[in-house]
Amino acid sequence: MSEKKSILRFAEYTLDRADRQVCRDGAPLDLGSRYFDALVLLVEARGGLVSKDRFMEEVWRGIPVTDEALTQCIRTLRRALGDDAANPRFIQTVPKHGYRFLSDVEFVGEPVSGGEENAEIPRAPGPGRLAAASTLGGAATGVVGGLFYGIAAASGGASTMVVLAALVALLGTLAGAGIGLGMASALAWRGRADGVLIPGAMLGGMAVGALGGTLGKDGVGLLTSQSIGAVAGLVEGLIMGGAIGAALWLAWRRRSGLAAAAILALAIGGSGGLLVDLVGGRLLGGSLRALQLGLGDTRLHLETLGAVFGESGFGPRTLMAATVTEGAILAATTVCAVMLAFRGRRGPR
Repeated sequence: MSEKKSILRFAEYTLDRADRQVCRDGAPLDLGSRYFDALVLLVEARGGLVSKDRFMEEVWRGIPVTDEALTQCIRTLRRALGDDAANPRFIQTVPKHGYRFLSDVEFVGEPVSGGEENAEIPRAPGPGRLAAASTLGGAATGVVGGLFYGIAAASGGASTMVVLAALVALLGTLAGAGIGLGMASALAWRGRADGVLIPGAMLGGMAVGALGGTLGKDGVGLLTSQSIGAVAGLVEGLIMGGAIGAALWLAWRRRSGLAAAAILALAIGGSGGLLVDLVGGRLLGGSLRALQLGLGDTRLHLETLGAVFGESGFGPRTLMAATVTEGAILAATTVCAVMLAFRGRRGPR
């Protein structure tokens, strides 16, 4: 562990993880080794729930102990910190689940990143806010995509562009909501922002992708009696959900700033888009192209975009470029929306 990041401060206390010492106003407190590890675990959780199982795994390291051992540990920590279980300032009991650290926490010493002294440890996001931020990120992606395709490939003037932007914004909102709800469910179950965000996002992406794909094909067929080709569905949702979950988890794990998180998400999201293309999948551009081909007489003229890539129509190179770009933008917008929602957020009072 870097010495720059080893000392944490909360209220009048400093916690030196390297020297394994906690002090109150410079005076060291006497804590046993396991109790010190338990305090570090609570503080590093950044306001997230620390379950009883996690205490057993990371403090007692699998040694069989009773729940009373954990209760005694928390009681000792509260006594050392001058805390009160009935009106907690530092350690809150979450009945039947575990404990949560309440105080603001800061790094002490040299800058951690971005040139800031005393950079705050980001608090683990709340499931509700995580889902809402992801939904907003998806909506923003949809608006950008709708405006782009409306300007570049639609005829019919401003009304067509507005309708297309609104339609695609709705699709983006659904995608962001599905992935966000998947991550939020995983976070609520796990109690902390870790690698479980990835399978959660994948499951959420699969669910909304399957729903969107079914409604897209069957809905168009029902309304027009015409069949359209493949549109974004379950596989695309699985891949992009995994990409977004991985990008967010890595950004959170590295405590990345907004710019670094955006770059990371662009790279991972673009890779996800490339994988979608390689397995024959479709995102927005490919789905709109399938709609155009299936319905025939529409105000979409996506083949005009092929000229940018030296193609006479919306060919494979154009489709790949569109899919990679859309994947990168969706991941970056969603991750940045979540990071902004929790930027500078501190633990509850």
